[in-house]
Amino acid sequence: MCCRYYIEPSDEFAEIIDEASESVLNTIMSEGLGHSLVMCGEVRPNNIAPVVAPNRNGTRAAFPMVWGFVLPSLKSPLFNARVETAASKPTFRDSWMRRRCAIPASHYFEWEHHLDPTSGRTRTGDRYAIHPSGSRSTWLAGLYRFENRNGITMPVFTILTREPAEGIRFIHNRMPVILSPDDVEEWVTPARNPLPIVSRALTHMEYTRG
Repeated sequence: MCCRYYIEPSDEFAEIIDEASESVLNTIMSEGLGHSLVMCGEVRPNNIAPVVAPNRNGTRAAFPMVWGFVLPSLKSPLFNARVETAASKPTFRDSWMRRRCAIPASHYFEWEHHLDPTSGRTRTGDRYAIHPSGSRSTWLAGLYRFENRNGITMPVFTILTREPAEGIRFIHNRMPVILSPDDVEEWVTPARNPLPIVSRALTHMEYTRG
């Protein structure tokens, strides 16, 4: 599960953020939705965030996108998609094959979940900031599609999740699919097979409480 992530100012992401923020699409989306692109700080579902995806020429580019697929049957947006079933679920199948994206972050947040032995209910514990070991950049694997919001057709994204790495299993039973920086280009290329890339997803994580 991933319902919050954080972007810190960095040279690595500066060009991506600038490209997304300076696009005409960002102006249209910000005016239509009444809130601006998050260029640094905490990102939440329904926010506009910088995302890497292919442009019409198939070249890697940065775009503003809204976090969360909206379905008429659901009250809340789908901000996560299980990687194990994305290829078969009607909501995600087309995006899995043709519309993959990568979301730049410094780290993502997860809340520790405890099972109360008395009530049998899951209770929320401490929050952790998690990122790949030895790196302060976290490339979250995502899917995107186009939706009509307030009369405007705009791109929206969801973040893929997987079984957690052993070292962070005590925090939560899911984690995002985290790409190696070397795999970002291949991941967003529609003609590529996503399965080998998922098999190379990063699993050695570092975390801090708070």
